[in-house]
Amino acid sequence: MEKLKRKKRNSIIFMLTGLLLIAAALVITWLNMWEQRSAGVYSDYARDKVVNAINDEREKTDPDDEPPYIRNPDMEMPVVTVDGMDYIGVLSVPVLGLELPILSEWSYPNLKKTPCRFSGSAYLDDLILLGHNYTTHFGKLRRLKQGDMLIFTDAVGNKFNYEVVDQEILEPTMIKDLKAGDWDLTLFTCTLGGRTRVTVRCDRIED
Repeated sequence: MEKLKRKKRNSIIFMLTGLLLIAAALVITWLNMWEQRSAGVYSDYARDKVVNAINDEREKTDPDDEPPYIRNPDMEMPVVTVDGMDYIGVLSVPVLGLELPILSEWSYPNLKKTPCRFSGSAYLDDLILLGHNYTTHFGKLRRLKQGDMLIFTDAVGNKFNYEVVDQEILEPTMIKDLKAGDWDLTLFTCTLGGRTRVTVRCDRIED
């Protein structure tokens, strides 16, 4: 009898544990979905602000004037400030239906808002951008193929056109490999689970 009671009690404990694990998984899934949706809403909001600021800058600039970065490629990239945060411009990936504002400096809190510059400059042709694998950010990078086009517009309206050349998977510790090579633009994000990095390499092309 005692053995039967113990068996029944253990069954109840196992069942409750299973229910708690399922509930925890559902909560985590919901939080991830909420975080992803919030990131998409915020990046859309910031993008509109940045695009408006870029258009205002364009109106002040004579299109026949040579951009300052041509004479001085080592110059700091100008920024647009939105809600106290600095953006270096907007990245457009037409084949993925993405148009994203790019924060000047990366941090984990910043990445929850929108993609960021990891290092480099569009003026020196060594720009590296990173973003979370949210579907609203860089989660679709693995779909890019050789020949796909990307456009980066800086904070004062200069446009830089790129073509996808290569895609590779890197380990999180392979920072030297990430920065290695003569790539004009690199985009990267975590794979599902975060164990590796999807890395897209691009060359700059003329209009």
